[in-house]
Amino acid sequence: MTPYHVRRDIAAPPATIWTILTDAKRLSNGSFSILRIDGQIALNQSFKLWSEVDPKRAFPIKVAVMEPETRMEWHGGMPFGLFLGNRQFMLGPSETGTQFIMQETYSGPMKPLITRFIPDLQPSFEKFADALKQMAEANA
Repeated sequence: MTPYHVRRDIAAPPATIWTILTDAKRLSNGSFSILRIDGQIALNQSFKLWSEVDPKRAFPIKVAVMEPETRMEWHGGMPFGLFLGNRQFMLGPSETGTQFIMQETYSGPMKPLITRFIPDLQPSFEKFADALKQMAEANA
């Protein structure tokens, strides 16, 4: 299984985009395919996320990496590393402002079994990136 991946050039500075990416309330406004976030998006903090992909299920997530205005990683999965999901958010320069990249990869011994049951996340990745671009450019 290839990782889910999305890329957008956003006509806004990294600081504007970063402010949105780390604001649980903004991400939960319905535009990003996220229904609810309980907790704070901050380094070494854990939170629960409900998404449109599976509205009845809360996904426990930990912010494992946070390099302001550059990179953030969310980790989630099963105990003992049986199955791990790693979502990366990356910001870098582009001709129009900032290039945003989001991707998700999976690992662990149960990966072959579990990934067969993960729905196609690409539409929600596209929706997230489009909402981020729209909101960041409106606030730039």
